[in-house]
Amino acid sequence: MLSNCPGSQKFKQPQPETIKCGSCGEEIEIWTDEIKAVCPKCNNTVMREQGASCLDWCKYAKECVGENTYNSYIQNKSETLKGRLIKELEDYFGEDIKRINHAKRVMYFAEELLKLENSDWHIVIPASILHDVGIKISEEKYGSSAGHYQEKEGPAVAKKILLNVGVKNKDIDEICEIIRYHHSPGRINTKNFKTLYDADLLVNLKDEVDVKDKAKLEKIINKAFLTDAGKQIAKKTYLPD
Repeated sequence: MLSNCPGSQKFKQPQPETIKCGSCGEEIEIWTDEIKAVCPKCNNTVMREQGASCLDWCKYAKECVGENTYNSYIQNKSETLKGRLIKELEDYFGEDIKRINHAKRVMYFAEELLKLENSDWHIVIPASILHDVGIKISEEKYGSSAGHYQEKEGPAVAKKILLNVGVKNKDIDEICEIIRYHHSPGRINTKNFKTLYDADLLVNLKDEVDVKDKAKLEKIINKAFLTDAGKQIAKKTYLPD
């Protein structure tokens, strides 16, 4: 039964396909089991749009294509989601490079924390990319008081983006809840929330605390961070030996 599944053939027996580079228009060869390739003409990394396949829902998926192929597929799906969310973020904030770069820094620290914390990538990374999306509409509505409203406005904006890139509804609910309370530790007590909170704090710490006062900084790190991984990375980043 498994050997005859037509949906898995492109993973079991990958074939070359041709796609165009979005930057220069050069035609690039990419295999059906791959997600990206580097353009030989302009060195731009070209990502393939990857829709749903039987590997997303079939209970025999791993057995059908093999564990290595299945794990590679899941990793590729994750990378596609991250890339699409970053593109949505960049389109949404436009020329606000400060907000875009902040989100990317939080995402970077979230990925570092996920190497040490048993949290859900598919919740934490989308939340890290979109955690501050409410600030734009808040500034438009409330001007200088935007900071007080971004968590109120953020979930609706985030939900629209998450639906647009195909995130599951049950994941959207959790992501949006984390976004709503990401400045309010204690309102949510999940590992996913704590990981996102610490990732944001790792970026903001240098602006909120005098990092030159090492003794005070160490006390704040031990008290403020919610995960052991967050404390570890904060000390490595701001209190190097």
